[in-house]
Amino acid sequence: MGVSTSAPEAGVAVVTVDFPPVNALPVQGWYDLAAAVRAAGADPDVRCVVLSAEGRGFNAGVDIKEMQRADGPEALIGANRGCFEAFAAVYECEVPVVAAVQGFCLGGGIGLVGNADAIVASDDAAFGLPELDRGALGAATHLARLVPQHLMRTLYYTSRTVTAQELHRHGSVWSVVPRDRLRGAALELAREIAAKDGHLIRLAKAAINGIDPIDVRRSYRFEQGFTFEANLSGVADRVRDTFGTDKEHRA
Repeated sequence: MGVSTSAPEAGVAVVTVDFPPVNALPVQGWYDLAAAVRAAGADPDVRCVVLSAEGRGFNAGVDIKEMQRADGPEALIGANRGCFEAFAAVYECEVPVVAAVQGFCLGGGIGLVGNADAIVASDDAAFGLPELDRGALGAATHLARLVPQHLMRTLYYTSRTVTAQELHRHGSVWSVVPRDRLRGAALELAREIAAKDGHLIRLAKAAINGIDPIDVRRSYRFEQGFTFEANLSGVADRVRDTFGTDKEHRA
């Protein structure tokens, strides 16, 4: 259990997340993931990183139970900072990152794949931000990198999900394969990227990040301010404790 790194073939590092039962990461898990991705990208022998996960789904966001157990704001602050570091580590990884997504990719999972360079998904993968049903805000920055603006807003407000096939039609998912072929398909793409010159691929990654129209770090940090405001006002706890089902306070 935790975050591990392997090197299945030359030039490729695979960072794997495993936090049963649903890969909802505790605060330390986000920091561990950030450290693993940064270390893999800094390895001069690595030219592509594959971000994968064990279990039923790719990522279910933060560990809500960890925050519910906390008496003060420390868990929320830790989750905010940990997610920020993990998302930034994927975006700023010195080499391209291929996300291999199976099952559910929710909340923080969107932050990870939205900052990846390419996405390969299984045919049972679903992507979404259930934040408004979880007493949180954030990662609209990253969802907006996967779908057009108005679809992003509708998905965000409704907490609905989209399938891997739908994202493939939008061009944000490279390929959709049966689950038992996911690892192979992700490695195939990573292998093609890793065949490039190591120095040149790093320059390419830096150049592409440099022409992004939105500063994803600043944009996401802005969103997190509203997450903290929701918690200070008490509305986040109320919604989180009922998973968005308390109709009494919706008016």
